[in-house]
Amino acid sequence: MSYQLTIEPLGATIDVEEGQTLLDAALRQGIYLPHACGHGLCGSCKVQVCDGEIDHGAANPFALMDFERDDGKTLACCATLCSDATIEADIDEDPDAEVIPVRDFAADIERIEPLTPTIKAIHLKLDKPIRFQPGQYVQLEIPGLGQSRAFSIANPPAADGQADRIELNVRLVPGGAGTTWLHEQAREGTRLRLSGPYGRFFVRRSARMPMIFLAGGSGLSSPRSMILSLLAEGCTEPITLVYGQRSREELYYDAEFRALAQQHPNFTYVPALSDEPEGSGWDGARGYVHEAAKAHFGGQFAGHKAYLCGPPPMIEACIATLMQGRLFERDIYTEKFISAADAQGQRSPLFKRV
Repeated sequence: MSYQLTIEPLGATIDVEEGQTLLDAALRQGIYLPHACGHGLCGSCKVQVCDGEIDHGAANPFALMDFERDDGKTLACCATLCSDATIEADIDEDPDAEVIPVRDFAADIERIEPLTPTIKAIHLKLDKPIRFQPGQYVQLEIPGLGQSRAFSIANPPAADGQADRIELNVRLVPGGAGTTWLHEQAREGTRLRLSGPYGRFFVRRSARMPMIFLAGGSGLSSPRSMILSLLAEGCTEPITLVYGQRSREELYYDAEFRALAQQHPNFTYVPALSDEPEGSGWDGARGYVHEAAKAHFGGQFAGHKAYLCGPPPMIEACIATLMQGRLFERDIYTEKFISAADAQGQRSPLFKRV
């Protein structure tokens, strides 16, 4: 059984299967609804129900308060339909966004490559090509866990925007059941299932502005896909990557980016280490990502587009530094998938983009 959902102000009407969330139905039919955690905790996917009956599902009472429910609000990531309905969503049009419906894929692990003591590259062969924009992510189902985990695609697509092989960079999270399984139990030949692509973290090429990529930890995945794609396409705008890790043994794809900086005059690579011992022979930047970026640009960031990906504390520090340097919200983009734990520490709703 299915119901019809009309999404305003688009005026689009889609079919929603019984038990399917409004968000999943929209994404699978190529309609983007703003969202972040996907767990009913952050409130980013809040929509107005204009007509019809819905089931709020497992929406957290702090993300969807009682008075909001009474006013007809719901969370698209949790809500299901009990009848035909109409909702109104806060949808921003973006000229650089491609319309790519979410699909399901089967994937075989072709290769597992240790990148650092805590990060592994999982190379997957898909049962069919996936179309995606560099910077987007997939939801990978973890066998035996009954849940999926979000991982950015670390490789660029082919010239036609597709790829039948993708690379995921997985950092081992202490106590994390999903990353522990991928690090300790996953084997070459293992069959997995995933869905995608998801996310609005992609390059705004139409702006034709210099770009700053700020990444930390395994947050290098999305910027790597974006930068490799830009350079392959012959982008001539200045591109700067500031990438931070604690020590040299955690700094992965360092040689690749150094080589790219030698090959492309418009690409600058700034690796930074926060815990590297003095006198170790390291001749690069020291300190955190935001500190290295401030030093490299002299504290002035106006006239750039900035793309941030990494742990929440890194993102917070970078946003503050960029804004102090005269770069504002309209020119700052961050990875939007967050864990259930991260959802408890969301930024103020006054910040719509970052």
